[in-house]
Parts: sequence; structure tokens; C-alpha cells
Amino acid sequence: MWGIIIAIISGSLMSVQGVLNTGVTKQTGIWVSASFVQFTALLVCLGAWVTTGRQSNFADLFKIDNKFMLLGGVLGAFITYTVIKSVGSLGPARANMFIITAQMVVAYLIELFGIFGSEKVDFEWHKLIGIVLILGGIVTFKWK
Repeated sequence: MWGIIIAIISGSLMSVQGVLNTGVTKQTGIWVSASFVQFTALLVCLGAWVTTGRQSNFADLFKIDNKFMLLGGVLGAFITYTVIKSVGSLGPARANMFIITAQMVVAYLIELFGIFGSEKVDFEWHKLIGIVLILGGIVTFKWK
């Protein structure tokens, strides 16, 4: 149950963040806005690390088996950029529909093929039907 609640909070925060970042971008520029987002995220994470007991340290990053897994921060910069651009051109609701749909499709493909060290799952028709229903929801939402 906590996983569902946390996921709902995450999605809600992402939607709000996209709108806020787009507003900052309109008054500064996309790379200034994206840099500010990443920098403030770094400060919050460092603060949380310092105040929660520091169970690990930055040297542990050199022990990561698959070094490509360290690209999450790089992807984060491009995620910030693409969310700002999509919210700016499509609006919050439409942008998030496409963002969430892309997340679902890519996440299922990652699971299906066991990519990036994730546990491989068997193909299930009901999951494909779920994705088709999401696509139907986009069409319904865009219908005028």
C-alpha cells in the first residue's frame, strides 16, 4: 500500500514540478531553469544525506558493478529539459498523458526483456491491453 501512495505522491509532484519549471523557463531560459532544478535537488539530497545518518558515502559509487547505472543524473537533466519543453508546448495535462504513457511502455519493455539488470517477466496479454486502454484514454482526452 505504501508503494502505491508514494507513487501517487511522485506523480503528483512531477506534474507540479513540470508546471513550475516551465514558468521559471519563461522568465530565464531552459538551461538556466534546468540547472537550477538540478542544483537545488543536489542541495536537498546532500542535506537529507547529512541529516539521516549517512549509511553510505560517495566512495561507494566507485563500487557500482555496472557503471552505466551512474547515468541517472545525466538522464535527469534531459528529463527536466524534455518535461519543460513538453509542458510548454502541450500544456500540463496533455504533456503528462504522453509522458506517463511513454513511461508505461518503456518500463514494460524493460521488464519484458530484462534490460538494465531488471528481473525479466513473461509477456502477459492483460498488460498489453492495459497499455492499449491508456492509448484509448489519450484519444478520448484529446477528443473535441
